[in-house]
Amino acid sequence: MQGNLNEIDIRSILQLIELGQRTGQLLIEAPSFYGSNRAEGEDAEVNYSGKYQQHYWLVFFLNGRIIYCQAGDSLSRIDDYLRHHRVDTGLEQQQLASLGEHNPSEYEYLWLLLEENFISPKIAENIGYRLICETLFDLLSLREGYFIFCQDTAIAPQLTSWEISPLVTQITQQLQGWNQLSPYIHSPEQLLVLADRVHNSSLPQATITKLKQWADGKTTLRQLARYLNRDILTVAKVIYPYVQQGWLKLTSAQTNNSQNNQLVQGQKKAKILCIDDTKSICQTVESALQAQGYEAMGCTLPEIIALTNPLEALSLISQLQPNLVLCDITTPQLNGYEICAMLRQSQVFRYIPMIMLTSKDKFIDRVRARMAGVSDYLIKPFNNDELLMLVKKYIRG
Repeated sequence: MQGNLNEIDIRSILQLIELGQRTGQLLIEAPSFYGSNRAEGEDAEVNYSGKYQQHYWLVFFLNGRIIYCQAGDSLSRIDDYLRHHRVDTGLEQQQLASLGEHNPSEYEYLWLLLEENFISPKIAENIGYRLICETLFDLLSLREGYFIFCQDTAIAPQLTSWEISPLVTQITQQLQGWNQLSPYIHSPEQLLVLADRVHNSSLPQATITKLKQWADGKTTLRQLARYLNRDILTVAKVIYPYVQQGWLKLTSAQTNNSQNNQLVQGQKKAKILCIDDTKSICQTVESALQAQGYEAMGCTLPEIIALTNPLEALSLISQLQPNLVLCDITTPQLNGYEICAMLRQSQVFRYIPMIMLTSKDKFIDRVRARMAGVSDYLIKPFNNDELLMLVKKYIRG
């Protein structure tokens, strides 16, 4: 099951998984998340990064029930909740670096904290529940993006599982209340800033001191909700009167500039396209393949094309019509997963072999690669034989 969110919404997808009692993973990717939701005319500080940003979420299911939800690769969500529970882990960097081999890194982090007795099962379950709720809050807000559900064995071990329908009903009600706070409050990622006029207000000094504690220009609404172990709507309702009175300001942490790349159909003879921001990697690929008769010939319709800019590669791919794509996962502006997912939505490139060049080989990387439609992996550093074996596998003759 896969498609676009403008054709079917998240609520319907979750209902299908629940009714079918499915086990597996749901991957959702969406560009410019929350960045485009800023109210027109709002006076907000904006950090224009000039970079296309893609957000992704993974939801894990067991027999139609949610086991866990992960947003991105960061461990900071759990760290925010540990602050509320006054937990100082003291984990070694080596322990953190090994996370993500068999399960999502965040999920393994939660289990590590539990196994090392830094948190109790009750706290672990509470954190898992809060993370699922905030993830569903984001997902049920989406109106565009791409999703794919992959049936698979459930992640293990399992802490607990939650029924989908009550969660969806609860979060839907939260969203209805959330929308009533617009235009003052519109994104969980807005930063809290204390206004100068608060010092001349009639607010008690104790209240001003409390506002200063959180409104430091560095704490988002979502972080504040985690620190307090409350849902985002409850926190937003508490600060709403202070925002209305102008005692608190909410500013946007960032605005994402999305770029749309359209692929058109065409047909050319066999070519290999290498997309990697490191020139030495492209040169290594060219050198290895030249020995097998694949020769880079500049701009005159080469059989091997090495490009370091992924946006340029996407703009040229319909013209180049490669039969095989070698792509680095961590290219700037667009990563390899995003490039692959975009190509898989095109009728022309739906079945083109795509090999990811990566130094990452953890659970979350393998799941994302499979769901994005990656054909194969090539782990850096690789030798010529490994490269040639994969090329011969996908290009015969």
